[in-house]
Amino acid sequence: MALEDPILRLWPQPAVEVALEGLYLREGLQHKHRDRAGLPFVYTNFIASLDGRIALPHPEKPAMAVPGELANPRDWRLFQELAAQADAIVTSGRYMRERAVGGAQDVLAVYQDAAFADLRDWRLAAGLAAEPAVVIMSLTLDFPLPSFLRGANRPVIVFTGAEASAQRIAGLAGAGVEVVQEEGPGPVRGGSVVHGLAARGYRSIYSVTGPEVMHTLLAADVLDRLYITYAHRLLGGEQYASLVEGFRLVRPVDMQLATMYYDAHAPDGAGQCFARFDRRYIQA
Repeated sequence: MALEDPILRLWPQPAVEVALEGLYLREGLQHKHRDRAGLPFVYTNFIASLDGRIALPHPEKPAMAVPGELANPRDWRLFQELAAQADAIVTSGRYMRERAVGGAQDVLAVYQDAAFADLRDWRLAAGLAAEPAVVIMSLTLDFPLPSFLRGANRPVIVFTGAEASAQRIAGLAGAGVEVVQEEGPGPVRGGSVVHGLAARGYRSIYSVTGPEVMHTLLAADVLDRLYITYAHRLLGGEQYASLVEGFRLVRPVDMQLATMYYDAHAPDGAGQCFARFDRRYIQA
């Protein structure tokens, strides 16, 4: 399962072997922008089993987690290549709580692993900040802020509801966090987050959190691209998280297959596919 083993491009044709490392760095996401209304380009990434599981209950922690039967270094490398191109990465208060108890992958401390030092160099060469800004969507602000984000050199922005606790807002502000509140009642809206990030000069936005935020982005019609790794395994389980969770969308969101790669080398010989879907916009 070495990173040097190639993968096979299935689409677009013709089929051809390509290198795994650098596959997503060639996407040029740091230069993209949304074609409509000058908004940032918003993309996300998941790994899923063939029966649609992206997370199962952690065996020891009170959290949902990517199953160990799915997680693998080859997919993780591509996850980090997507993070390397982002001006900002978006997560949630739920993720922050699960991270605090050790039940979630560390998707925020991108370059603390020496294996990804090349991606830090790549960012700097591309004219990006050393690390992407961290954006947290949370209605209650009931999450711990990790020590490495307190007074960090990278921006940390929290989007919350109009009725959020003034005490918690003050606590975050004291740690160097910018808190942005919704003007009206209800949950944090995907459109407010994306427009708020646009106003702050962010162009490339990477959502690295779960199905609730995915639903929020889809409902607001602000998601442009989906990367998904399909691990060729069936897991079962009565409690699980899927790609999108929430009320039924008013209109289905159409996604068009742009690329598909077959990886015969992971996990444990079962194989996996790396797919990219682009938002298909229908003219009114």
